[in-house]
Amino acid sequence: MTWGDCTFDGTNTNCTLSGTFTGLGPGGNYSFVLSYPGNGQSPLTAITQPGSQLFTLSLSAGSLTFNFNESNGTNYSFPSLNFNVFYVPALTSCTGSPNPCGPGGVGSLAMSTITGPVTGSFDLTPAIQAVISASAYGAFPSIAPATWIEIYGRNLALTTKIWSGADFHGNDAPTALGGTTVSVNGQSAFVYYVSPGQVNVQVPSSGVPTGSQPVVVTTDAGSSDPHNVNVNSTEPGLLAPPQFVINGTQYVVALFNDGFYALPPGTGGVAARRAKPGDEIVLFGIGFGPVTPAISAGIIEQDLNNINADVKFSIGGVSAKVDYAGLVATFVGLYQFNVEVPDIPASDTTPLTFTLGGVAGTQKLSLFVGN
Repeated sequence: MTWGDCTFDGTNTNCTLSGTFTGLGPGGNYSFVLSYPGNGQSPLTAITQPGSQLFTLSLSAGSLTFNFNESNGTNYSFPSLNFNVFYVPALTSCTGSPNPCGPGGVGSLAMSTITGPVTGSFDLTPAIQAVISASAYGAFPSIAPATWIEIYGRNLALTTKIWSGADFHGNDAPTALGGTTVSVNGQSAFVYYVSPGQVNVQVPSSGVPTGSQPVVVTTDAGSSDPHNVNVNSTEPGLLAPPQFVINGTQYVVALFNDGFYALPPGTGGVAARRAKPGDEIVLFGIGFGPVTPAISAGIIEQDLNNINADVKFSIGGVSAKVDYAGLVATFVGLYQFNVEVPDIPASDTTPLTFTLGGVAGTQKLSLFVGN
């Protein structure tokens, strides 16, 4: 599939993108006409990004007319499951006769049958719908300084990108990625991942007091309204992603030094075995607060350190020895805990809990333990 780019110069401009498509019916030709009205908004580049017949268009303002003609000369009828064939951020209207458009989720066109050109208008101003701590680490509704958060909404970015080494300034993580920036209480966050519907950032470690604080996403199309989120001094969570839910039990990510996981063998295609008394397992977390020696958010950790608050672990109701509790070297804002499995009975669902500064974590996690 061949695509082209259109750059609008701030005057009334039309640009046509055309080419061939496959995989929808017998295939054929497509054409898009992008129109920028020259209304004073910052002109942007409209870029189409094909992927499994998913078309993404980025446009600051204006209209889109599109048409598909199949190779057999007929217009294409979209099956009911192909509702996201076009992704158009913040579509505010969709007109045609007969009406081919319907609700298909945030920023999408849900089309049943194309009988002719259809025009949609755009508003690409970012809008935040939800902010949570990183979903694989608990997905808490409150956040904390220097922790990792996920922002959901629409028009949060005009592209999809994850940071790379080229985005860093020495050991300093980027505060802008793909044209998207994020602030928490006016302080710049460190941007790891951007897409139109989700942005992942590390909260700055200073200038973010406890209480309700505003989060704002800014792109070339403008800034979102502030979205207030509760900030705690810490918001600790251990890595336990949905892939580690087995038969309804959420297992913590517990890694052995040889690369095996403490999981039932054959789980998720990873190397796995039971944890046994005396084994050392490595756990990972976010939101556990300051360390000594101190390091600010957004900086790649270089040395070993220790979490300032007292961290304790319990496995199967028995206190477990913690050999290390601090940030992971060569990472940004990721904590590591080296924990020894105590002498406990074998159980497929041994509970693993922790406290930080005497306050119990709220995740319900299990460990696969044998003898």
